[in-house]
Amino acid sequence: MRIPRVIVAGVSSGVGKTLVACAIAHGMRQRGYSVQPFKVGPDYIDPGYLSIAAGREARNLDTWLMGRSRVVETFAHSSTSDISVIEGVMGHYDGASGKTNKASTHEAAQLLGAPVILVVDASRAARSIAATVKGFVSYQTPSSIVGVILNRVGSGRHARFCADSLEQSGMAVIGAIPRDASMALESRHLGLVPPVESSQRRTRALEAFKAASEHIHVDAVISVAQSAKPLQILRPVPARRRPARATIGVALDSSFNFYYRDNLEELERQGARLEFFSPVSDAKLPDCDGLYIGGGFPEVLGSALERNSRMRRAIRAYAEGRRAIYAECGGLMYLARSIKAGKRRYAMAGVIDAQAVMGKKPTLAYTRGEITRRCLISQKPHGMRGHEFHYSSLEGLADDTNLAYALFSGTGISGGRDGIVQDEVLASYGHLYFGDSRARTLVDGVLAAARR
Repeated sequence: MRIPRVIVAGVSSGVGKTLVACAIAHGMRQRGYSVQPFKVGPDYIDPGYLSIAAGREARNLDTWLMGRSRVVETFAHSSTSDISVIEGVMGHYDGASGKTNKASTHEAAQLLGAPVILVVDASRAARSIAATVKGFVSYQTPSSIVGVILNRVGSGRHARFCADSLEQSGMAVIGAIPRDASMALESRHLGLVPPVESSQRRTRALEAFKAASEHIHVDAVISVAQSAKPLQILRPVPARRRPARATIGVALDSSFNFYYRDNLEELERQGARLEFFSPVSDAKLPDCDGLYIGGGFPEVLGSALERNSRMRRAIRAYAEGRRAIYAECGGLMYLARSIKAGKRRYAMAGVIDAQAVMGKKPTLAYTRGEITRRCLISQKPHGMRGHEFHYSSLEGLADDTNLAYALFSGTGISGGRDGIVQDEVLASYGHLYFGDSRARTLVDGVLAAARR
């Protein structure tokens, strides 16, 4: 398959990959190209910015969660635009292990045969940047790195110093973005602030993409993308779509918005109608057979969630009526009795008799384990992979709480266990990639609970 494509990688987290990838997508669109964005890794926030820049829904590509073949299939199936722009994860070689390239940007580049443009934070170096880039190029072979974009340069003279050193070593400089606070994307404890939280943030992001794109040789990036060799894969066969058979209410607003587009679409393929609702602003639940409450930032909008007592009571009554609820991370926190953030405590739905307490250190890891008991997503013991990223912990959970996931790696809720099973509720810190089997089981479980 002929798919023009390019990966935007970084020497580390925080160098500006998202800004650069979005600026490139914006610049391509300004030149009349359609762009399909992707994000390597399990991130939920960066895809939101990529979607704004490209005008198309971004997709995640994560070999740990999805497997190598599913990553290639998802990429090929979704690449229906003129050019595919892929933002990397962390540093170019960072992934699931310090010993292998698993789940790294480098692995994605090799798997997809995509050329790589490396983003370097130039704010504290000049000629030494050439040594840094040379190390990245030579660390693993073959290397897919074909060019560099300098970010946060201090002046035109500084940019020339950096470019001269890189060009001496044969590396093309494709852009030099100045250090400018107006082009910075807002951050907080889990990374960038999701753009879905306000229209003003989306507007500011578009302004930043436009400004940054003016310092990138976008035509050169287009040439790099078009130089990618044909992807050796059989054209994917569209998955069969089952007739609609259950309605799932999906919490989607400024507080809950961590969802993989693949998961939502797989639920629809397995017969789910999705009805979106807002725990922040809606007064009642939609007419549905089950609920899906994804991750997000319930601690940030704790006051608004607490004020919406009608919704909190509705969800508690829904659970007490033995209706199905699947919740991840922020959704788990919302189902708890309360959230404690600093000196503030916010009342939540009270489905789970425990308190979510915000801490200062993150829990961040890919997880691996086994589903050991029947629950909404599995009717028999089954291996599982996921990821977790949170600053909270559950306190006051009863010792005899049923936990469905036994983790071989990762923290979970407590002692390497995750996935609270309470009647027809399944709530975990871990985020999962469904795939067809897990999505089908979830829809089956929702329908079975609704019929009891």
